[in-house]
Amino acid sequence: MGTQESDEQVRGTGRRAVLGAAVLGAGGAVLGLPGAAGAAAGGGAAGGRGGGLKSLPVPTVIGHRGASGYRPEHTFGSYELALDLGAHIVEAGDLVPTRDGHLVCRHEPEIGGTTDVADHPEFADRRTTKTLDGVPTTGWFTEDFTLAELKRLRAVERIPANRPHSTLYNGRWEIPTFEEVLKWQDEQTRRRGRQVWIYPETKHPTYFRKLGLGLEERVAKLLRKYGKDGKNSPVIVQSFEPSSVQRLNKLVDNPLVVLLSGVNTRPWDFVEVGDPRTVADLVTKEGLREIASYAQGIGPTVDLVVPKDTNGDLTEPSTLVRDAHAVGLILHPYTVRNENPFLPPKFRRGTAADGYGDVFGVFQAYFATGIDGIFTDNPDTGLLAREDFLGGRHVNR
Repeated sequence: MGTQESDEQVRGTGRRAVLGAAVLGAGGAVLGLPGAAGAAAGGGAAGGRGGGLKSLPVPTVIGHRGASGYRPEHTFGSYELALDLGAHIVEAGDLVPTRDGHLVCRHEPEIGGTTDVADHPEFADRRTTKTLDGVPTTGWFTEDFTLAELKRLRAVERIPANRPHSTLYNGRWEIPTFEEVLKWQDEQTRRRGRQVWIYPETKHPTYFRKLGLGLEERVAKLLRKYGKDGKNSPVIVQSFEPSSVQRLNKLVDNPLVVLLSGVNTRPWDFVEVGDPRTVADLVTKEGLREIASYAQGIGPTVDLVVPKDTNGDLTEPSTLVRDAHAVGLILHPYTVRNENPFLPPKFRRGTAADGYGDVFGVFQAYFATGIDGIFTDNPDTGLLAREDFLGGRHVNR
């Protein structure tokens, strides 16, 4: 998730201790996280509320691109650490295609910022400028590489100014395919003794369809191959383009979610076909009823749930949660991060770009609106905030 997010990159040094947990690496131990295992245990089919989406604990803590606050995003290191930290769901993967038609997990088709491709002289001539959803973008693109070529690359930290510690893990993991993720999901489910959930996204589906690399059919084929195409499947599929979700709705029975960006933005598929509607139209009662006809949920930016004022501080919640619930839609807003630049000004602590602010207060503000879950780069922090919220506690730092 996240083309439509604002990923602010700023410089700075210093880091406060990881909130809520001491981490001993992907696959390692997690210390000082009371209740996380118990909360995570509610994520399987035995969660007590029926199968499928109803089995998920509320509010659900979703590891955004894994535990991307601590490891390079969309790697098995990031995904496994999210599970180690107790995430109820892992957003394993933003799906983009290779030239030979395989689906791989990258934040964007442009991979200059998330891999070491620039260090490979044999790929120097692949650097180019393309127009991606109306925006000229320069770099290296997955659709210009075969899967075998991409497997020669290694993942790197995307925002090192905010996460210098994560650069320690640069070069450790390769780019995973979606098929590998589906196999990994089964392996982790067996190993951990609970159902592991994943939350893939179709990225820029209109762009790729025009290139002859349609995403939805490829996603559906793999879901069917691994028996994960049913309404109670532990795979939620999301997209910023409503037409992609509508297409998926005809191909699989999985729970589906429409992602919603800024209130005045237009989904790119709307732009392509001349549909004048904006996100503001989609979050009206009428717009939400339409979404509910082909999807089970929405993934709004947190600003649609609690708008910000001109200073960037939180104001009063909107009616979105109430209106979405009224038509049967769940809400999984995105994205809460621990670092100062990603928090409303009043919740920042100091000025360090990699320093942590009062993210617990931010979580509390969002949980209080009645959302069903939230995406976070720091699942351990999100779970501690969830415990505080469910226990009626508010922790000021």
